[in-house]
Amino acid sequence: MAQDVKKVVLAYSGGLDTSVILRWLQDTYGCEVVTFTADLGQEGEVEPAREKAELLGVEQIFIEDLREEFVRDYVFPMFRANALYEGVYLLGTAIARPLIAKRQIEIAAETGADAVAHGATGKGNDQVRFELAYYALNPDIKVISPWREWDLGSRTKLIEYAAQHQIPVPKDGRGEAPFSVDANLLHISAEGKVLEDPAKEAPEYVYSRTVAPEAAPDKPTTIEISFEAGDAYEVNGIELTPAELLAQLNKIAGENGIGRVDLVENRFVGMKSRGIYETPGGTVLLAAHRAIESITLDREAMHLKDELMPRYAKLIYNGFWFSPEREMLQALIDKSQARVTGKVRLKLYKGGVAVVGREAPGGLYSEAHVTFEDDEVYDQRDAEGFIKLNALRLMLAKKRDGD
Repeated sequence: MAQDVKKVVLAYSGGLDTSVILRWLQDTYGCEVVTFTADLGQEGEVEPAREKAELLGVEQIFIEDLREEFVRDYVFPMFRANALYEGVYLLGTAIARPLIAKRQIEIAAETGADAVAHGATGKGNDQVRFELAYYALNPDIKVISPWREWDLGSRTKLIEYAAQHQIPVPKDGRGEAPFSVDANLLHISAEGKVLEDPAKEAPEYVYSRTVAPEAAPDKPTTIEISFEAGDAYEVNGIELTPAELLAQLNKIAGENGIGRVDLVENRFVGMKSRGIYETPGGTVLLAAHRAIESITLDREAMHLKDELMPRYAKLIYNGFWFSPEREMLQALIDKSQARVTGKVRLKLYKGGVAVVGREAPGGLYSEAHVTFEDDEVYDQRDAEGFIKLNALRLMLAKKRDGD
């Protein structure tokens, strides 16, 4: 049974699903709908969403360029942690959801709306990510998830509904879509249809941000990335804003066939799914960040970060960006980045990223200590006592247990 809702803020892309949702909300709840469209660098036009919303009778339409906020306040903090879900996924979809949800809640407050809605299906992770963020930011907000309520369970039914209500269908929506796509400045993902059998290789047309490694240039591309306090700010000596920097890395890395991942992952809701992810700039940025950390972070600080990283990545994947535990981990991670400043040189070649140089003004690397030549700073005889003390418990256990 429909809730008593007066006004709802809908996360609106202008595509078939959310356009049907918009009209369905009006019909089912009899409420006013406010649309919010976020430009997160998805490389598509967002203004057509305004025309579509106006056509469907929406009076309050929000279209906002959030690219800089997205990279500065969400992507960069995540990359300070070197976050990877299940060792592979750079969390491109997951990290975008809390920002969209935050703006929905803010717009609800600005417009007097008492509810928010999203277009995520009842099978995926995004429903969880959106709704955990909604409730964390406004415990009293009403949440509408149409895919869990309506009987429009297929793309065919959505198209039929759109035709019945004179809702324009995107040009590519009349046929059977080959796969589902989600995109932002960090990545683009593809799932479903032709990708549902994990035994079959993904067709080349699935990829849009990267050339095939085989087709990449036959000569390597060398780039230099500069960091300050854990965040990248320069590429090849040119200072860039966070969004500009990621866009530049996407271009360079994509041309070199870097950032493709074919992954079967464990969704939070319990099932496994196969996805194709392209994260060209992020792949290079991760390699560069780990390289600058390698000469600036204390050993135990680095190892502690690596131990905590899977927990941090899982929190983001599962939708707990606004949780106290993620914020606690972020404070620890950010503390570790105070001296992560310097430059990293990388060589990009046919899908591969190789670190070929790194330097840092506050680095902990000491050539005087590690040299194989004569030195005056390290007494090798000190190692004997160090080894014996570490071996003591092993020796005692062996004597106790015998053979």
